[in-house]
Amino acid sequence: MLRQALERFKSVVLVLLGYACIASAGAQPKALALADFELIDEMREFTSEAARRDDERRIALASAELRKELERRALYRIQPEGPRIARCWVQKVSNLILNLNIEVRDAATDQVVYRTSVDIRGNTDESWLRGVRRLVDNIEARKDYLR
Repeated sequence: MLRQALERFKSVVLVLLGYACIASAGAQPKALALADFELIDEMREFTSEAARRDDERRIALASAELRKELERRALYRIQPEGPRIARCWVQKVSNLILNLNIEVRDAATDQVVYRTSVDIRGNTDESWLRGVRRLVDNIEARKDYLR
């Protein structure tokens, strides 16, 4: 009799766990207010006008890629307002050394939820896009979006 009760209990627990998994899999990702990347260019005074335009274009390219990847992977829903606010910036040390950063804060408390960054080598469209995808890989792998 005790054995039968334990078997029933295990069955009920397994069913409830299954429902919990299904419910969490269908849950909406958190909303995230995400502005475009900002550029911190330590070499700006030595940069040509054409190179500045390239950087501005890459900022728009990287910002769009970040939005696309976060939503495609269902990590966040990008909205004008949300419980999370992200600040993103690119620190350009030179045309060879750049750093992509994201800091996510709680909108209600302004406390940092997480921050992460990646270094990239080379100032090309492809290196920036690869850096953005790596940044999102890190957020996903560390499950930062669940915090």
